[in-house]
Amino acid sequence: MAIQTSPAPPDAPPGPPRAGELGVPGYRRFLGAGREVLIHYLTFLVTVALVLAPVLPILAQSVRDQPLYAAGGVFTLENYGRLFTEAGFGGIVLDTLLFALLTTVFALAIAVPMAILLTRTRFPGARLVEQLVRWPIYISPLVLAFGWIVVYGPAGFVSTALRAYGGFVPWDLYTLHGMAFVEAVAQVPVAFLFCANALASSDTSLESAARTVGAGPARILRSIVVPMLRPPMLYAGLLIFGTAVETLSVPLILGEPAGITLFSSFLYDEGINSINPDYGLLGAASTLILLATIGLVVLQTRLLAQAQRFVSVRGKANRSQLLDLGRWRWLGFAFVGTYLAFGVLLPMTALILRAFTTLLTPLVNPLSLLTLDNFELIFSYRPYTESILNSITVALIGSVAVTVVGTCVVLVARRSDFRFARLLETAALAPHAIPGLIIGIGFFWAFAWAPGGDLVRGTLLALIIAFGVRALPSAFGAVSPSVLQIGRELDNAARVAGADWWRTVSRVLLRLLVPAMLASFLLIWTQMIREYAPAMFLAGTESQVIGTTAIDLWTQGETGSVAALATIQIAVTAVVAGLAGILLKGRRTHA
Repeated sequence: MAIQTSPAPPDAPPGPPRAGELGVPGYRRFLGAGREVLIHYLTFLVTVALVLAPVLPILAQSVRDQPLYAAGGVFTLENYGRLFTEAGFGGIVLDTLLFALLTTVFALAIAVPMAILLTRTRFPGARLVEQLVRWPIYISPLVLAFGWIVVYGPAGFVSTALRAYGGFVPWDLYTLHGMAFVEAVAQVPVAFLFCANALASSDTSLESAARTVGAGPARILRSIVVPMLRPPMLYAGLLIFGTAVETLSVPLILGEPAGITLFSSFLYDEGINSINPDYGLLGAASTLILLATIGLVVLQTRLLAQAQRFVSVRGKANRSQLLDLGRWRWLGFAFVGTYLAFGVLLPMTALILRAFTTLLTPLVNPLSLLTLDNFELIFSYRPYTESILNSITVALIGSVAVTVVGTCVVLVARRSDFRFARLLETAALAPHAIPGLIIGIGFFWAFAWAPGGDLVRGTLLALIIAFGVRALPSAFGAVSPSVLQIGRELDNAARVAGADWWRTVSRVLLRLLVPAMLASFLLIWTQMIREYAPAMFLAGTESQVIGTTAIDLWTQGETGSVAALATIQIAVTAVVAGLAGILLKGRRTHA
């Protein structure tokens, strides 16, 4: 018997629109699920695979008695025992920790006073000086180390002048504390940014209250401002310590000639310089270094979470009143000026000048030694020219790819109902704890072990993948704040209109994120154009980059060619940074 249905009354409210009706778009479904499910899981699987690809081979190699790619081999823990007995890894650990500790102390001793002077006192030309202090962020620590040797090395410009006219040189860069000071100069901007940003956004009501009871500028700084900097000092200190543990540039070009071996130079010697590499030993050392850096990152995260009890930014606006140090401000100006002049500007100027001279010495007028031979050597020898083009290609393609991947990861992790969103975010930030050399070693073994990996190893694609994994946390950090600032009302409005998650993201959110993506592109470009550590293990004869070529030239004694390469790298970075700045300014003007 047929069931009769009565028509809906004329005044009944309409039901929700269905796909294909009333202009609501219809979407194909994949295995019964919406396309956003496919995008979410694809983003998750790709991110996790990229992050685990360099880590798992290292862990596996550390407990095998044969190379990972060789047939056979058994499980063993002897690699860890031989590491501390035959290889003398215990002494290397102590030297590395001392180097990292000295670097952290030196960097904070310079950065913290500068942050206070430039943000809390009446400092002459504070805005211009602050930009100069930030500038070394765009320079590779390798380039800065080259500049320091040109000026302050045994045959450096200033060292030669002091020896000729004063009889002695009061410093030695080829010692552990000399190496630490050079590394600290490169890390000062990092600590400065943490401390300066904390002071710029903090409430000054306590300082105003101290003034009302007669406290002077020195007392206010000592009793209020400095204690308030403890959280950023701790966080920046741990970050610098971890960076110093994994850095390769200073230990390689300053430590190796003096017979000082640190974590990174040990991996370099055992993996690249060794005729018969001991892969088990290399895997065990890489595992221990990886665990150490992960522990430091975990400690940073916990300290950052506990820093909320030091919060001094409140809802009520409080205009900052700068402290007047009187005549003491010129002492502070001399302190900051000394760091900028002798720590950054003079080494960089000398390095650039060395690129245009046959010899840089105070005993001969540099203008009489001007030449373009150093650049002619770079551009006349194909491998050197290719290294420049390779760096630009890797930075260009990599920065675009990492920005796109990082944006997708942020949108899935922060703007969807994906069940593994928190795990995806953790995976995207995990490479922050993996040193560059470890990423290079891990991908070297991954490409050697994986089917078809030989087609990738030694190519620019291998460098793009390795550099990209290392830069992924930076892309996530550059885009994530902008996503959080966009209200969810836009998402809800689009979903009510019938758009699914991908249509909402592509038509609404991505357009609003263009400035953040441009900023991410600039950040990743700057990071990739100066990156070289993973390439030490992954680059082939035709895929060298500026950093690896500069190290090769330095070991051959070609100081002028190294200076020319560094000058080209600085020029390319400056041009891209300028263009990106213009684009960002244009986007903000039309926003």
